[in-house]
Amino acid sequence: MEELRPCVVQISGGEPLMRKDVVEIVREVKNGTSLPYTILVSNWSHMTAEKYLELRRAGVDQFSVSLDFPDDRHDDFRVYPGLYRQLEDLIPRLAKLGHDDIVLNSCITSENLGEIEALADKAREWGVNLCYSAYSARRTGCRDYFPSSPKQLAELNARLDRVEARRDSSNWLVNTPSTIRATRHYFANGGTPGCKAGLRFLVVTADGALQPCSMQFQRYSLEERGRMIREFTAANRCDECYVSIRSYLDKSFPQLLWENVSGFLSVTDSK
Repeated sequence: MEELRPCVVQISGGEPLMRKDVVEIVREVKNGTSLPYTILVSNWSHMTAEKYLELRRAGVDQFSVSLDFPDDRHDDFRVYPGLYRQLEDLIPRLAKLGHDDIVLNSCITSENLGEIEALADKAREWGVNLCYSAYSARRTGCRDYFPSSPKQLAELNARLDRVEARRDSSNWLVNTPSTIRATRHYFANGGTPGCKAGLRFLVVTADGALQPCSMQFQRYSLEERGRMIREFTAANRCDECYVSIRSYLDKSFPQLLWENVSGFLSVTDSK
């Protein structure tokens, strides 16, 4: 933390809630300050109301909860019986506390294309926000879940059109219009070049090593970050993901600034 001085930290796994010291980790990341903005990515299999509140006090700003299907099919996809019922019980209860810090993270695959709007409806029903992410075969080694046929792409675009038509002034749909457009292009083209992993974002492993990203396994010490940028980032030709972290950090700083503050700068007629 002292050396990298990040403005955003994502705590993920694996399943971070399996660590008994996850609250202490969050507390160390935050160090009693408002920055970095801290996101906990979890399937919530080990979440309780007490743990949620404890993590909030430690400094978690956003809880990102994986949801692949808006019903019990989520259990089958995750191979975790009873997981959906856990989410269905806990998320609406905690959302009613009013902290507005829970985001459903729904990874778009060929398996759940038909559920894109239903996942949005579920987020509305539970009183939380929604973020779509894009499946990467690099993570699993299986391209069967990658939507690529003309029929699949047509369905993807039609369903995203219908969700985007429901945008409002709230942050209910976390993805910006430019991120949704880039996600469409990622699936249509079978990839997105120009990744700056290692430079604009990186992974710190549980044992303190640096990796360019979670799907690239070259390891460097903290002192070797400059070498990672020279050796990996400068020569990186990987185009096989468009995960949420990358989708934001591919953008220029002016674009990021505009997309995140423009809503506060609108002028309305006071009459």
